Amino acid sequence: MAASLDTSGENLLRELAPQVLGAIMRRFGDFSAAEDAVQEALIAAAMQWPEEGVPENPRGWLIHVAARRMTDHVRAELARRRREAVVMTQIEDRVEAADVDADQEDTLILLFMCCHPALTRASAIALTLRAVGGLTTLEIANAFLVPEATMAQRISRAKQRIKTSGVPFRMPTDTDREERLEAVLHVLYLIFSEGYTSSGGPDLQRTDLSNEAIRLTRAVHHLLPNDEEVAGLLALMLLTDARRAARSDPDGELIPLAEQDRTQWDARAIEEGVAILSATLSRGAVGPYQVQAAIQAVHDEAARVEDTDWPQILGLYGLLERMSNNPMVTLNLAIAKAMVNGPAAGLEILATLEKQLAGHHRLHAVRAHLLEMNGDCDGAINEYRAAANRTTSIPEQRYLLMRAARLT
Repeated sequence: MAASLDTSGENLLRELAPQVLGAIMRRFGDFSAAEDAVQEALIAAAMQWPEEGVPENPRGWLIHVAARRMTDHVRAELARRRREAVVMTQIEDRVEAADVDADQEDTLILLFMCCHPALTRASAIALTLRAVGGLTTLEIANAFLVPEATMAQRISRAKQRIKTSGVPFRMPTDTDREERLEAVLHVLYLIFSEGYTSSGGPDLQRTDLSNEAIRLTRAVHHLLPNDEEVAGLLALMLLTDARRAARSDPDGELIPLAEQDRTQWDARAIEEGVAILSATLSRGAVGPYQVQAAIQAVHDEAARVEDTDWPQILGLYGLLERMSNNPMVTLNLAIAKAMVNGPAAGLEILATLEKQLAGHHRLHAVRAHLLEMNGDCDGAINEYRAAANRTTSIPEQRYLLMRAARLT
C-alpha cells in the first residue's frame, strides 16, 4: 500500500494550491483547465512525495507538473484546430521563460479575478472560497446554507463565466478594484471564519485557512492602506485570532470564551489589532468590519470575563444590526442583551429569528445557553441536543452534548 502524506504535508499542499493556480492562470489564462491541471499536480504530489520526499522547492515542483498538464491540454486543443505547430511554440517559450518562483502574490491577483463583476456576488464568493480558500464544495455549501449539488452548479457556472469573459490575469485597475473590493473583503472574512471555527469535521480550527486569510488581508491592506474597512477587517481577524491558543484544550475540546485562560491570548496580536482599529476610527467613517473589530477589542481588553463591558458590546451590536440586517448579528445581539438585561430579554430577540435561522445549530445553541441562564434546565437540555444534532463540527457537537449531560 502506498504511503500517504502526513498532516504537515497536507497543510503544505493546501497552502500552495492557490499560489500554484495563480501562477498557472497567469501563463495560460484558462481558469477551468488550470484548476484541473493544479488538481492533477496535487494528486501527483500526494502520491509521490511520501515515497520520494518533499522536493526542495515544492511550489516550483507543483507549478512544473501543472504546467506540463496544461501544455498537454493546449496541445490537444490545438490539434483539433489544426494549429498546433505555430501556437505551441509560443506556449513552450512562455513556460520555459517563466520563473517557477515568480511573484507569490499571484494569489492576490487570483482573489480579485474571482471577484470579477461579471459574476454575481454569491458566485464570486463561492468561486474564491474554492480556488483561493481551498474549501471543499460541501464546506462552501454549509457556509451558504444550500445543498452541495446547488453549490457545485454555482461554482461550475462561475468558472465558465470567467472563461468566457476573457478577463486578463493581472491586478485590476483602480476603478475595477473598487468595484470588486467589497466582495473580496467578504470572501476573506468567510475564509477566516471557516479557519477559525470549521463548519464540519474533526477539528475545531483550520489554522491554514485563517493564517492565509490574514496574510491576504495584510496584502490588500498594503495595497490600500487608507481604506478603513480593509484595515477594519485586518484588525477584526487579529483581535479574534489572538484567542486561538485558548479556545481548545490539549485534546482539542472546545473551551468557550467565558472559560478561557486569558493569559494564553496573544498580547502582540491584540496590541496590533487595537492600534490598526484606533487609527481607522480616528478617520471618521465607520463600517461593519470596524464595528465587529471594536466588539472583539472590548472582549480582548477585559482581563477577566467579569470585566467585560457588555453594555458597550450591546450598543455596538445594535449599530452593526442597523448596518447589516444580518440574522447572525441579531443572534449575537440577543446574547449581549441577555448579559445586560437578563436572559428573558435575549430570548425575546431569539423568537424573531425562527424563520430566518430555522434549523440552524447556532440558534438552538444560543437558546440553550439563555434557557440555562434562566433556570430552565429541561428546555436547555433539549436545545443543546438539538444543536448537537444539527452541527457538522465534531468538537462543537461534543461540547454541546457535554453541556446537556452536565445539566442532566
